[in-house]
Parts: sequence; structure tokens; C-alpha cells
Amino acid sequence: MSTQNRGSLVVIEGLDRSGKSTQCQLILENLQAKGKKVQLYKFPDRSTAIGKKIDAYLKETSQLSDQVIHLLFSANRWELIDDIKSKIQSGVTCVLDRYAFSGIAFSAAKGLNWEWCKSPDRGLLRPDLVIFLHVSPEIAAKRGQYGEERYENIEMQKMVEKNFERIQREYTEEKLSFVTLDASSSLETVHSQIINLIDKVDVSRALETL
Repeated sequence: MSTQNRGSLVVIEGLDRSGKSTQCQLILENLQAKGKKVQLYKFPDRSTAIGKKIDAYLKETSQLSDQVIHLLFSANRWELIDDIKSKIQSGVTCVLDRYAFSGIAFSAAKGLNWEWCKSPDRGLLRPDLVIFLHVSPEIAAKRGQYGEERYENIEMQKMVEKNFERIQREYTEEKLSFVTLDASSSLETVHSQIINLIDKVDVSRALETL
């Protein structure tokens, strides 16, 4: 992929109710105010046929095996990756609310094999920057709407938290820029830290794949 005037690929990760969506919206508004081209993607994208199956599963109106739902989450990312790549090539910064790392963290928390969890997403675009918004599962559980969907319980979130720690170690060793921020700080503080990190992204290098 040509690096000339390309956009950056930024991923915001975190536990459920960690403030990801709020911060993604603030990023969008900040970059737009600076006159930059930016596009926000939320995973799962519940508007697609695959996304609707995921939505039903998360709302516990349907049942699927752990392996099937993991592959559906991955397929949901794959069906949008060409659009994301096209946007980046045209100079648009793409901000992703969750990505492949959530797939690994949540499915491995259910006991699925670690390497198997990673395999369906191999070949997806490698982010320029991953930011994990850390908040304790206990604090997240006190936030509004917690518990409305599958996985939103403290025991599950604690396992997911440990898996994200492992993910950060592994991908940092692979030279991926993976940063953890304290999401219990004020919205303004966290937002400022995020923008500072995004401003430092090096878009002179070619995008790679996971």
C-alpha cells in the first residue's frame, strides 16, 4: 500500500462500559474540527446480515456455539476491511471501536485455544495504534446499562482483562504500538492523552497485516 497521504488506522479497545464509544466520538469531533478526514467504525457492525446474527446472540435472543460466534465476529470485520483500506488509501483516518483484539480476549476467556482465536483475523490490517482504555471490572459494572448484554458480568470481564494484558505483551513484542490508558480519569484527560498519541502516529510507513 502506498504511504503517500494515507490515513492512519487507530483502534480503541477496552472492557465493556470502559468509555470506548464516548472517546471514539470525541476523537471524531476533534479531528473533524481540525479539518482532517476521519471515519468511525464500530465492531460488531450490527447493520450487516452477519452483524444482526451477532446482535441477537449478544442480546441473548439466539444461541450459538463459542466457535461459531467467534468466526462470525471475525467475518464481521472482514466484510468491512476493504472499505477501511480504501478510506485509508484516500487519506482518511479510520478509528475503530473494537477490533480483532477483542475477539481474542473474549473468546479465549471462554476457554477457546489462544492461537485458534487469533487465526481467523490473520491478514486483516495491522493498526498504527491500539489504545486500551483500562477501567476495573468493578467500576465498569457500576456504569449505566451494564448487564444488558451477554458477557457483561464481572467474572467474565476479569478474564477478558487478563487476556488484554497478554495481548498487549505479545503484540508489543511484535512492535505494534499498543498503549494502555487509565480510563478512570476524567473524560477530558483521557481524550487529551488519546489525541496526543494519535498526533504521533507515523503514516510514512506502509500498512501491514496482522
